[in-house]
Amino acid sequence: MSEKDLQSVTDRLLQRAAPGRAEFEDIVVVPVLAVLVAIILGGLIMLATGVSPANIGKAFVALFNGSFGSLNAVSETLTAAAPLTLAGLGIAIAFRAGLFNIGAEGQVIVGGVAAVVVGFSFAGMPPIIHVPLALLAGAVAGAFWASIAGWLRAATGAHEVIITIMLNLIAMRLLDYLLRNPPIQKEGRADPISKNVLPSAELPHLFDWLDPLMRVHAGIFVVMLAVIFIWWLLFRSTIGFEFRAAGLNPEAARYAGMRSGLIIVLVMALAGALAGLAGANQVLGVLGRVSPNFSGGVGFDAIAVALLGRSHPVGVLLAGLLFGALQAGGRQMQVDAGVSLDVIAIIQALIIIFIAAPMLMRGVFSFAFAKQSKR
Repeated sequence: MSEKDLQSVTDRLLQRAAPGRAEFEDIVVVPVLAVLVAIILGGLIMLATGVSPANIGKAFVALFNGSFGSLNAVSETLTAAAPLTLAGLGIAIAFRAGLFNIGAEGQVIVGGVAAVVVGFSFAGMPPIIHVPLALLAGAVAGAFWASIAGWLRAATGAHEVIITIMLNLIAMRLLDYLLRNPPIQKEGRADPISKNVLPSAELPHLFDWLDPLMRVHAGIFVVMLAVIFIWWLLFRSTIGFEFRAAGLNPEAARYAGMRSGLIIVLVMALAGALAGLAGANQVLGVLGRVSPNFSGGVGFDAIAVALLGRSHPVGVLLAGLLFGALQAGGRQMQVDAGVSLDVIAIIQALIIIFIAAPMLMRGVFSFAFAKQSKR
């Protein structure tokens, strides 16, 4: 595929990911229908693979109970949703600016590593300084990693999709290397695992006084602040207007005097900072250290979160909660009904397919779009 063809495909995807007109049908109806159809098809797939109708019903009840059926379930949903939402915000803001950031996974990895390094250093530092410093390290590392792609795009015209994919691979191999070498590798261990972060750098759990098994932590406040900030930045600030203008019509933005190269670097740096915060959120609030595959594919799942949220900060938050609920409830579904976690992956993939094909949804469910079709 030539550079011109790749750019054409990317432009079409971006138009779907970040629609110019905030129409109710595009932002609400299509995602809701996509989720419902994906769940129904997931049930049919279970039926086709020999799962009894009774067990299918039991599986979906367990899915709900495992995600929202108790305080512990809500805690697990919020814990899973936090990094997805942060990384999804990073991808969404790139979509809004006309860029396709596929590198969130690598940015999550370098952000998590940087947060852990700061987290196990500076013994004796008070938590009120240590925690923000470790979070900042994750954000700065992610911003640096993503700005490499932004600078190459602005300076040489190299496509950000290709660059960020390569940076993902570099980050994965860099993680493997660092985990087998001091000072990151834990003393006395031959396996690739880092030192534990100090207690002063851990994000405090919110309800451990009620139940030590409840893992939801203060990182959820970081998520809410990020959602509010990105909403304000995109829709209430001058630089946010320039981001959106560059995404809608790059030529017109340049004609108006906007510095497209600087916008590209800034957008990618901000996207990387949010993904780096997602990695820091995981290691400081849940894992306490880094190991191979510690990111768990958060950066890749965040692409689906941004698509489902239609690149709007509030939509990304809701999509992150949905995917967090699917992850938390999927584990309960596996325990109670004996249904494989692969079904959750199938449902997530189907959601992405239907979100990426809005015309299919409009054709199949034309009654839901009747008002629009009459205009």
